[in-house]
Amino acid sequence: MLNKLDTFVNFHEKALDVREKRQNILAANVANSDTPNYQARDIDFNVELKKAINNQHTFNSIKLSVTSARHIQTNIIGPLDYRLLYRVPYQSSADGNTVEMDQERTAFMDNSIHYQSNLTFLGEQFKNVVSVLQQG
Repeated sequence: MLNKLDTFVNFHEKALDVREKRQNILAANVANSDTPNYQARDIDFNVELKKAINNQHTFNSIKLSVTSARHIQTNIIGPLDYRLLYRVPYQSSADGNTVEMDQERTAFMDNSIHYQSNLTFLGEQFKNVVSVLQQG
């Protein structure tokens, strides 16, 4: 039972992580809709989720500079390496911007709905576990 729950939770955890990253990318596209020469970006959710499930993502390591011998040497583990893709516009704009607001809004809402459904599935699964534990 716990192994099945762990697999279920792990899948939704990875899906939520990838959805969060995609939401941030889509939000950046919307925020830069009036920026000349801005190229709209996105990720392939299915590819990135498969990489996350198979633990194929690598962390970016950032080494901090030290200015004194008394500073602590450390590395900061940065974000995962998602493969950012460029979005191909349906219609080119005069200023070189490839953000198409209708497409961005649709992708943003679709991603939001899927994110919320992942949270709902997780919540229901935990409610079931608590119910089983309470019944004893």
